[in-house]
Amino acid sequence: MAILNLLNKKYKWEFVNIGGSFRVSISSGEDLAHLAELDPKMWTVLSCPTTELEISDKSLKYMDCDGDGKIRVNDVVEVSQWITGILKDKDLLLKSSDNIDINSIDSSTEVGQKLYNSAKQILQNLGKEGTVISLADTADITAIFAKTRFNGDGIITAATADDDALKATIAAIVATIGSATDRSGEQGVGADQVEAFYAALAEYSAWYNAMPQMPYADKTDAVIEAYNALDQKVRDFFMRSKLAAFSPNSTAALDIQTSSIEAISAENLAAKSADIAAYPLTHISGKAEIDINAPINPAWDKYFQTIKTIAVEGNTITEEAWDAIAAKLAEYTAWKAAKAGASVESLGIDSIKSFIEQNNKAALLDLVAQDLAVKEESENIEMVDRFLYIFRDFYRLVKNFVTLHDFYDKSKETKAIFQCGKLIIDQRECHFCMRVDDAAKHSASAGASGMYLLYCDCTTKSKPGKMQIVATVTVGDIGELSVGKNGIFYDNSGLEWDAVITKIIDNPINISQSFWSPYRRMATAVENLINKSAADKDAKMMSKMTAELDNVSAKAKTLETPPAAGAAPATQATPAAPPFDIAKFAGIFAALGMAVGMIGTALTSIFKGLFALKWWQVIMLFAGIIMVVSGPAMVMAWLKLRRRNIAPLLNANGWAVNAMSKISIPFGETLTDIAKYPKIKLKDPYAKKGLPKWQRWTYSIASFLVVMAVLWLLNIFAFIGPKLQSPLPWFNKEKTEVAVEEEIAVAAKQETVDSTAIGQ
Repeated sequence: MAILNLLNKKYKWEFVNIGGSFRVSISSGEDLAHLAELDPKMWTVLSCPTTELEISDKSLKYMDCDGDGKIRVNDVVEVSQWITGILKDKDLLLKSSDNIDINSIDSSTEVGQKLYNSAKQILQNLGKEGTVISLADTADITAIFAKTRFNGDGIITAATADDDALKATIAAIVATIGSATDRSGEQGVGADQVEAFYAALAEYSAWYNAMPQMPYADKTDAVIEAYNALDQKVRDFFMRSKLAAFSPNSTAALDIQTSSIEAISAENLAAKSADIAAYPLTHISGKAEIDINAPINPAWDKYFQTIKTIAVEGNTITEEAWDAIAAKLAEYTAWKAAKAGASVESLGIDSIKSFIEQNNKAALLDLVAQDLAVKEESENIEMVDRFLYIFRDFYRLVKNFVTLHDFYDKSKETKAIFQCGKLIIDQRECHFCMRVDDAAKHSASAGASGMYLLYCDCTTKSKPGKMQIVATVTVGDIGELSVGKNGIFYDNSGLEWDAVITKIIDNPINISQSFWSPYRRMATAVENLINKSAADKDAKMMSKMTAELDNVSAKAKTLETPPAAGAAPATQATPAAPPFDIAKFAGIFAALGMAVGMIGTALTSIFKGLFALKWWQVIMLFAGIIMVVSGPAMVMAWLKLRRRNIAPLLNANGWAVNAMSKISIPFGETLTDIAKYPKIKLKDPYAKKGLPKWQRWTYSIASFLVVMAVLWLLNIFAFIGPKLQSPLPWFNKEKTEVAVEEEIAVAAKQETVDSTAIGQ
């Protein structure tokens, strides 16, 4: 690649020709540090999504500075300034390593000092010797904080406390108020939970101490539950009783209906409790009182027995007596409704009083404050994780963002971040495969790439769901590629997927494939025409046969039907066979003769014209015919192959590609490998046994003689000389007419001679 040196106002950039376009060369740490000075118009990509890429999702998340789900120019610039500003040697970024010696961090800056101290703390927390830290060390941040008492997140756990009473209090807060997850992975509490816990303790204690006298002692709560359950049902009874007293004739209608019970009597009544509960509480008699010994609706009997045994005095319950029970419960009920601090009620009043007496609130809040005191230092530990991910993956992102360098790399081992694996199908291996979210939506605009595309659905037992990919075919012919064909897809991790073609976008693969495309289309058209003709004839034949069968069936039914009384028997007249028409057949033979003659004449003209040409003119003639047929297709294919471009494929996936990225014919040949077998001769054990050589020669000579005889009969060789003229009469019409005229002349002459002789 030719390299050009162009001088920017502030930085000297180097440019290269990649994919048919000039692009900036990013080959040093200084180049990365000066990305902010590169004109955005010179960037190959302006934005790309943070999904479906062959870079760690965590790296993409860290480099998506504004968290909008896309990596943009501003994000890349911001990350470049941050990462290059905390390294002593910026060229270390070019190694894309997953580890670094912490002494390479520039601790002379504020951010570098924090990063250095945090990295050193991580190594100490993990008990590692040396100064090299790697992504494996920060892979599990919870393990880093598991051995630390304070980790800066403001959450304290039982492990944070050094007193059993404090541990018990923390456990009680977690059980009642709730918890938060500590950086160590344990459940703990923060200042908000501590405050809420002690507030609930005070509120519940104050409420409990204000408890009024229980009207029914320890059975008061049971009475309240039963009363609340029965209240509406009891009042329904009193209203029904009043209506029955007002209209005695309606008593039966207001009482339990036998028909309602009969309607459900055949079913499992244990499952009909809702229907039964809708019936009146007890029988309606017109008296506005409930006899406590009367039968009660089974659905309400449990609650009624509680009221009957605890709260009722006497043998009946009137409406006034029912209201009196409510009045008696009113104060206690109001107190219960005003319950406060219910979240800690499960601890029990004794434990609540004990926690209030211990009053560990201040001690717990002090632990929270101590934890928050190391917040910045602990957050810097997460910064180390961010640093290591960006340190490893940033240069790779830049190469695929600013220049698409990895895609055009000559090494097949180097893959662009949008290349997800390889597809093996139809004896070829497609290296340019991309993930797609929606194949239908992607294919709507991907056809503009000018490439032959295969959309596949991929499935594997190792992962749920399916993955959709698009693969490009840049070598070979169409072959057996068709919708529904199966193949195997290997992702970049080596996992095997079953792939099936769901859609094909047909564009030229190469020029040789385009050479045969007109003939392939003609063959397809002829095949379709033959199939259509055969189908039409088959349909007509079946229709005719069906009609004849129906006609025979109708005639059979007619013959089976006896004639009416007195009716003459029906006679079936047999049509007479038509006489032999010799004129008709003579016309047919004449037409056949004319057709053969016309064909022979046409072939004679063609062969005569060919034999009149020199050998090199014949070659040029056939070459011209081939070029007329295949030339346009080849020219169009050549133009399309020169315009092949990956930008439409990336744009359809949500990328903003800023420059054309062509796939030349030589480069396209590297994107697909086709099976190549050694030049060896192998005997097919199932091949058909051939004839002996003498028989093959005999058949060949005989076939040649037959062909030559047919050509002779068709008068093809007449132009060579009269001796090779066809003996068939329709090819010798002129000669026959001359012979007849000569015979007539001879006969006339003889007649003249005879007349003269008689006269003499």
